[in-house]
Amino acid sequence: MDTSYLREERPASKRGSPPAPRDHLVWAIFNTLYMNFCCLGFVALAFAVKARDRKVAGDVEAARHFSSKARCYNALATAGSVVLPLLLGALIVTGVIHLSKLAEESVGFFTYQFSGSDDEDVG
Repeated sequence: MDTSYLREERPASKRGSPPAPRDHLVWAIFNTLYMNFCCLGFVALAFAVKARDRKVAGDVEAARHFSSKARCYNALATAGSVVLPLLLGALIVTGVIHLSKLAEESVGFFTYQFSGSDDEDVG
C-alpha cells in the first residue's frame, strides 16, 4: 500500500530571475485598522491587494509597481500616525511650559503693582 502523497511539481526557478515582490498586505491591514491617518492605510491596502493579484496572475512588473506604491503609502500612514501625535504632544508640552512661565511673571508683576507702599500718596 502506497501512503505517499502526490506533490505538485513546481518549475525550477531561474537563478538569474529576481524574486517576486512583496505585497505588504499585513502592514496595510494593520495600518487600515489601527493607523488610518487620512485614509492612507486604506489606499495602501488597495495597492497591496492589487500587488497580490498581479503577483498571482504572473505579471511581476505590475506587481512590483503596485508593491512599491503600497510600501510608500504604508510608510506615510505609519509616519503620519506616529510622528504627528508626537509633534502635537511636544507642542502642547512646550505651550504649557510657556504659559506657566508667563503666569508666574504676571503674578509677580501684579503683586508688585498692587502691594506697593501707600507712602507716595501721602504727602
